Amino acid sequence: MLNLRRTRILWICILFVFFALFMLSSNLKGTRSWSPLEQAVVEFVAPVQNGLGKTLAAVQGVWDKYFGLVNVYEENRTLRAERDALLMENARYRERLETYTRLQELLQFKEKTNWPMIAGQVIGRDPTGWFKSVIIDKGRSSGIRENMPVVSSEGVVGRTVSVSPDYSKVLLIIDQNSSVDCLNQETRDQGILKGASTKTCKLDYVLKTSRIKAGDMIITSGLGRVFPKGLPVGRVMSVEDRQGALFKDVEVGPLVDFSRLEEVLVIVEDRVSNSPRKD
Repeated sequence: MLNLRRTRILWICILFVFFALFMLSSNLKGTRSWSPLEQAVVEFVAPVQNGLGKTLAAVQGVWDKYFGLVNVYEENRTLRAERDALLMENARYRERLETYTRLQELLQFKEKTNWPMIAGQVIGRDPTGWFKSVIIDKGRSSGIRENMPVVSSEGVVGRTVSVSPDYSKVLLIIDQNSSVDCLNQETRDQGILKGASTKTCKLDYVLKTSRIKAGDMIITSGLGRVFPKGLPVGRVMSVEDRQGALFKDVEVGPLVDFSRLEEVLVIVEDRVSNSPRKD
């Protein structure tokens, strides 16, 4: 009952407002002044009309902004999707370019040598962390055996220590269990290169009389029946001549960046004669 009464009152107010507006509009073209009744109606209706106008304008503005924002949101979502697709495509092109550059460097290195080589891709690293080694996607079925030298376009990487039909494990020269017979390219002094950390090696058994110095190039000596002679290994970082020691302490920085190693070459050669294999 109360709702019905409120509804009636609301309709009466609406009809009164429309009637007042009709009365005012009918006198717009007239020249006479407003009567006291008309003035009273104007005083009552004008604020209501003004409020309704502002309310309608606000609602219209909100409505327009809402649909405008919806359109902007859809456009932004479309643009973000297109941007993400372009970024992904650009990343693929960059990766292809970088891979092409690395393979070109490997090919150039291979063409400079006389040894037959097999290219392999690094597909894993030692999960235990006990050894500094990598797994490559070539094995016995490709002609790879244990103790074959592994290199990159930068220099010596390591040697194969375990081989399966399709995969091989390569022990890196930075591993403490690795040893490579090397010599100083400038002074011809010999030593044994052993792994010391993820970024450095130690060149042991360098005589006290050696003239080795920082910056000298260290290469493989060809001894040990694993690595051919003359492969670049690293550069001398520091030399310490400790009093009372039999040999100098020589720190060597490998030429290969093992943290970014992705492709390698396995030299398939005769370890005994140190000459290229014929089979």
